[in-house]
Amino acid sequence: MKPTTLLTYALPALPLAALTLPLYIIVPTFYSETLGLPLAAVGSALLLVRILDAVSDPLIGWAADRWRPGIGRRRAVFVLSLPLTSLACVMVFWPPAGAGTSYLAFWGTALSLGYTATLLPYTAWGAELAGGYAERSRIAAFREGMTLVGTLVAIAVPFAVGVETADGVHGLAALGLLTAALLLMLGGLTAVAVPEPVEYSMSRVSLVAGLGHMVRNRPFLRLIAAYFVNGLANGIPATLFLYFVSERLGAAEMRGPLLFVYFLSGIAGVPLAVRLAARVGKHRAWCLAMLVNCALFSLVPLLGEGDVLAFGAICVATGFCLGFDLSLPASIQADVIDVDTAASGEQRSGLYFAAWSLSTKLSLAAGVGIVFPLLALFGFVPDGPNDAGAVTALVSIYVWLPLALKVGAIMLMWSFPLGEAEQRVLRSSIEARRG
Repeated sequence: MKPTTLLTYALPALPLAALTLPLYIIVPTFYSETLGLPLAAVGSALLLVRILDAVSDPLIGWAADRWRPGIGRRRAVFVLSLPLTSLACVMVFWPPAGAGTSYLAFWGTALSLGYTATLLPYTAWGAELAGGYAERSRIAAFREGMTLVGTLVAIAVPFAVGVETADGVHGLAALGLLTAALLLMLGGLTAVAVPEPVEYSMSRVSLVAGLGHMVRNRPFLRLIAAYFVNGLANGIPATLFLYFVSERLGAAEMRGPLLFVYFLSGIAGVPLAVRLAARVGKHRAWCLAMLVNCALFSLVPLLGEGDVLAFGAICVATGFCLGFDLSLPASIQADVIDVDTAASGEQRSGLYFAAWSLSTKLSLAAGVGIVFPLLALFGFVPDGPNDAGAVTALVSIYVWLPLALKVGAIMLMWSFPLGEAEQRVLRSSIEARRG
């Protein structure tokens, strides 16, 4: 596939990046610190949104697989979702000064629905553009590399403009407006310039029968379990990052620069992830990166007030591993769909990516829903003052819980049964049957 086609396909990932980790890093902090909502209430509102996703995500994924309009089943749903996603993004990122928990829950739900309807056909589109084991890694690398660039922008804009007040066009509002505009423009460009992928469906199965095939897809079950556990391991420190830098390191002014360095390092990790995966396999390369991440992150409790440079070095190294976390599971996802396509006769990438989207949302929301009430239980107060016990609880939740989860994800993926040879056999079967 031409690099220009890959780049054009990857462009919408830039604005979509603002609706992933930055949403769970900056938005809860803004609603709790700037708007003054209770931490537990913010966490509960976001967790409620994710519970509703458990119903909406599979339905949207199923519909995206079944609807076949003239312009293409991936392109159509993607284009129609862009206005809702853009509007809801502005509303969540630019709340009125008196916005409460109900406001966050309503517009958070609208944003989640729009984001799902945008993301599912978009990621399914990428998974179906190529059938080769290595080529899928290239597609995922372009998309996730653009995601990291978008994440950098999403982090830089709020801190550059300022998020200390809810009045006027503050930093979070500026990010919302920029995200909405880019999503409409870049999404439109992709819809026009990127070809609709070839469909390999030979039959149709009902939603219930399709779910049965998913449950019997052993590689899928192992991957999504590891994906959720690792997502939770990433979501917890992402949620607590700003508080850790302020309360443990005493360097609130460095929160933005440290986040920027972390995600910038992730961009450098993406090409290495593709190269290492070609040598040892995608799942082993991912496991090795998680092992390195664990070793590095275990040093964080040794840091104290003023240790900004040491923490910055850890941010660089663990950010490098983030490039593996983003690009390799995304490529493996396309491979496990082949197991289902070969067994069921229908290519249902939308439904599978609905499961992964739901897993991602639940892991990030669980991070918020778990850690905020835990911090409140130990007496932690956003923006201080906090005693030594509250700060110790913050550090323990920030470090040791994610490390335990990472180890669990490694155990699930180390002996993953679907490598390049197995995937090649599956693709040969699928393509021969269609021919």
